[in-house]
Amino acid sequence: MYRRLLVPLDGSELSETVLPYATETAGRLDLDITLIHVRKPEKGEGSPLHESYVRYKATVAKKKVEEVWQRFGLDPAKKSLDVRGELVSGYPAEQIVRYAEENGVDLILMATHGRSGIKRWILGSVADKVLQSSTVPVWLINTETAEGVAYEKWPKRSIIVPLDGSQLAEKVLPHVEAMAKQRSIEPMDVILVHVTEPVIPLTYYSPSARVETAAGIKHVMPEDYERELLVKQKRFATEYLDYMAAQLKKKYPHVQAKVLEGDPAREIIDFAENLPFSIIVMSTHARGGMGRWAYGSVAAKLLQNVPRPILLVRPKSQ
Repeated sequence: MYRRLLVPLDGSELSETVLPYATETAGRLDLDITLIHVRKPEKGEGSPLHESYVRYKATVAKKKVEEVWQRFGLDPAKKSLDVRGELVSGYPAEQIVRYAEENGVDLILMATHGRSGIKRWILGSVADKVLQSSTVPVWLINTETAEGVAYEKWPKRSIIVPLDGSQLAEKVLPHVEAMAKQRSIEPMDVILVHVTEPVIPLTYYSPSARVETAAGIKHVMPEDYERELLVKQKRFATEYLDYMAAQLKKKYPHVQAKVLEGDPAREIIDFAENLPFSIIVMSTHARGGMGRWAYGSVAAKLLQNVPRPILLVRPKSQ
């Protein structure tokens, strides 16, 4: 599914924190890499310097990918690898999206800045615009994660996949499978997660909230009715996740299912916090930006609060 990885660099050290993820993933999945540096038109001269910068980074990246191959007993001389540095002129978000669409890019890898969310991207508002416009999946690396244990030294890798029961959310699964099948000594665990939200207290109870008794019909007490609804929700969620896990296991065996209860964003954040060596993979809606996620505002909250890599996928049918 993935053949070419695009990595935008703006010349800063923070933007370069994604490079270990790029080279490690490229080595494990046999991906070609393009490093792109966008020079704004008003910058004037400086192209030779910028071009030397991005091409030098490409040379270093190629050596790193070959080191990954050697670590897994592969001979770089017997394999084909295309790692290039490209300098383009224009406005960053537009050029990143255009380059990806015109050059067969399958995945865009970008850096985020700390826990301040979408407004604090190392590329400014560029990433937000890329997210809204790109039909190519975008993999976001929080610099807090990058400052921890180096990606190539992660002892165990897990993929957290939030599913809300919609077909849209499920369209992320082929990407999950592709990410999971990385060349590795230890297999990656895929964890499908669904969060059942608390039952909202009702002021009116339908006929289903009534039961026949020897003395006649009576209303079930509200707490009993709500408790029963929650039990049903958990049962449906468990059956749903078990089914989705069984389908995915036909292609990749290391799959788990986890049903949580509470506020979706908070529960997923807490769950991810307890898995330090994990990647979150989610689907998005259409081209509506941060306010149109399959899980509502959940993805935006994850970006703001979880120092974990997040892969965001927009289904092509959208």
